[in-house]
Amino acid sequence: MNAETKPKLALYWAASCGGCEIAVLAIDERILEVAGAFDVVFWPCVMDGKVADIEAMEDGSIAVCLFNGGIRTSEQEYMARLLRAKAKVLVAFGACAQDGSIPGLANLLDRDTIFRQNYVESPSVDNPESTLPTATTTVAEGELHLPAFYDTLRTLAQTVDVDYFLPGCPPEADRIWDALSAILAGDLPPAGSVIGARTTVCEECPRTRHEKKVKEFKRTWQVIPDAETCLLEQGLVCCGIATRAGCGARCPSVNSPCIGCYGANDGVQDFGARMMTALASIIDSNDPREVQRIIATGIPDPVGTFYRFSLANSFLRRSRRPVAAGAAAGAATRGED
Repeated sequence: MNAETKPKLALYWAASCGGCEIAVLAIDERILEVAGAFDVVFWPCVMDGKVADIEAMEDGSIAVCLFNGGIRTSEQEYMARLLRAKAKVLVAFGACAQDGSIPGLANLLDRDTIFRQNYVESPSVDNPESTLPTATTTVAEGELHLPAFYDTLRTLAQTVDVDYFLPGCPPEADRIWDALSAILAGDLPPAGSVIGARTTVCEECPRTRHEKKVKEFKRTWQVIPDAETCLLEQGLVCCGIATRAGCGARCPSVNSPCIGCYGANDGVQDFGARMMTALASIIDSNDPREVQRIIATGIPDPVGTFYRFSLANSFLRRSRRPVAAGAAAGAATRGED
């Protein structure tokens, strides 16, 4: 099969850490099968490619685009809209594209607060004139342009229509291969589906579970947990009870609580709300003051705990009003830009 007859594959990296790019290569020698099955026409992290070449393609001429990362800048929005037009199948690839993930936690702050913290107030920055980035700067040679930095990070699906979602931070290599194989075989679920398991991490976890009654929550650095008993029963906030399966329970298997990177399972609209409900049901106290103490001492960062990967795609979405950077955790209230 030559390049002209192969289906075309594109990959793009927006507001994310780059781990999804590495995860694609984690499928090991199977990457050769991907190269044999697809003509990779755009993958800026790996190969030289020009946006102009993508712009020149006919709409729908790219078979599949794996798009990782949220939408934080005007350039990322442009690329999302461009690749949506050119791709028959657009996949929100990884937690950042699906739910906003760690970059989405910046929605607790507004753009001006973020800029001042990073370019003026940071102890490592020497900026006596408090110069901040701007989209357009005039110099002797003409105008210099940077992408506009948006006040709110949005998910891929909040920007363009998405065909499928492949969760994870990053997606596990086997799940990536499952998705690519399904695409090649034309064996895909209905449009809009999450490609992957329909159970929770708890169902994959080999630990022994009993009745859950918790009198206190512990931080991970405070205890070395028993290697066989459910971590949640030991007072560690393990998100496996609310998190979609697909990772093979990797974190609990090595004595570390699940942090929820695979996002909510089917039928759950807000991962954080689901997780809070689950924890509320296992606190072993009927005294409101005692319940408040258990939560305050054991979960000092509720936003970072319950919305670490999903704030941008939650009922909260972002902070209604600017908050100081040091007080961001726990300060989100329902609101838009």
